[in-house]
Amino acid sequence: MTDNDRQDGVDIAPPPTMTSRLNSYFLLTERGTDVRTEIIAGATTFLTMAYIVLVNPAILGAAGMPVVGVAAATCFAAAFASILMGLSSNTPLAMAPGMGLNAYLAFTVVGQMGVPWQTALGCVFVSGIIFLLLTVTGIRQLIINVIPNYLFAAVAGGIGLFIGFIGFKDAGIVVANPATFVALGDLRAPGAALAVFGLVVIGALSVWRVRGAMLIGIVATAILGWIVGVVEFKPEPYSFEALTSTVFQLDLGSVFGFNGQVGLSILEIVFVFLFVDLFDSLGTLVAVTKRAGLMREDGKIPKLNRMLTADATATIVGSMVGTSTVTSYVESAAGVQAGGRTGLTAIVTGLLFLALIFVAPFAQVIPISATAPALIIVGGLMLLPLTEVEWDDPLSAIPAFLTVAMIPLTFSIANGLAFGITAHAILKIIRGTISRADWFLLLLALLFIFRFVWMGTA
Repeated sequence: MTDNDRQDGVDIAPPPTMTSRLNSYFLLTERGTDVRTEIIAGATTFLTMAYIVLVNPAILGAAGMPVVGVAAATCFAAAFASILMGLSSNTPLAMAPGMGLNAYLAFTVVGQMGVPWQTALGCVFVSGIIFLLLTVTGIRQLIINVIPNYLFAAVAGGIGLFIGFIGFKDAGIVVANPATFVALGDLRAPGAALAVFGLVVIGALSVWRVRGAMLIGIVATAILGWIVGVVEFKPEPYSFEALTSTVFQLDLGSVFGFNGQVGLSILEIVFVFLFVDLFDSLGTLVAVTKRAGLMREDGKIPKLNRMLTADATATIVGSMVGTSTVTSYVESAAGVQAGGRTGLTAIVTGLLFLALIFVAPFAQVIPISATAPALIIVGGLMLLPLTEVEWDDPLSAIPAFLTVAMIPLTFSIANGLAFGITAHAILKIIRGTISRADWFLLLLALLFIFRFVWMGTA
């Protein structure tokens, strides 16, 4: 203490430094971490997630959405969501547009059902609003209680197969066949051969546990494609119009029937976006908080409502800027493994995504053969939850199998959910284990049965 630190015999504390302020807000010392560790952890999480900036525009671009605009929207949504999660819940959980629901929007909602992508974004917006209301009112817990854990796992596995199948199709490794529905494509074709190269690179880097294996593999495959002339390197000029081409393009009028287009199909789309986001988020929250040592002894997650509120808010904002449902990323576990224990990790990840907006125009020069291997690898990694299913018990094995199989075979997450939940309810009735507490489960099953009878096929 110097004389300058005293005034009239009273000790004057030095002003707080930035480090001390961060320590106070994020509880760094209490959680056994520091600013440097959190920054490294945030960068690690970013590297494991950055592939979404290239893959998401490729998928949504198939629905007719502007690729550059989607790339910019992906960066902004991931930045906003991750920073919001870090500030509101102090959890090292990063967020971005989710794999699976982007494919559902592009290939099922737009591709099969013929819904304009602007209306599809409107459905994402409405699902986010409903998610937020369910979280605030506590109804979310009612829904969670009637769905068994093995169906959560089955949905995740089914979406993994769905994503993987799309990757194989985009790569030309799997093609249509009139006799057998699908068959092996010509692996000597330039696109398929390039995708196989990408699979080998991403697989090798993953085995060697290289940070950012997915992103490095995509870029390396794209560069090879440019060198051998499979694709041309022609990025669009940098323009504000291109970056904002999807902002506020969602069409709520069609969702609410103002344009005379409302129907059961729109309600189903909203339900799928809501349902999958709800359970995907919960599964990720449990996995990441448990690995970070933040879960309580009673198994509850501190500030869970804040996390789910951030999730719902991010989906709403994401739909407004032009991307599919935003959700928590299990890749956040990589940052936790690197020492991340607080929301500062998520904020660093978000800031890096924000900086990536300036390279969004380059997303369009990445060929589909370069992003397809990432879809295949991600799809395979999503099968891990299937180990949670008790396959020796028909009560869980049959609904789980129907869920897993019907999602990729019918190209619809909704169909998989419908078959799995309905089968679970029917088998509980047959076994005699149904109770009054299962009224909501029975209601869901009846709605799904009505859907199939009324709509025939979907």
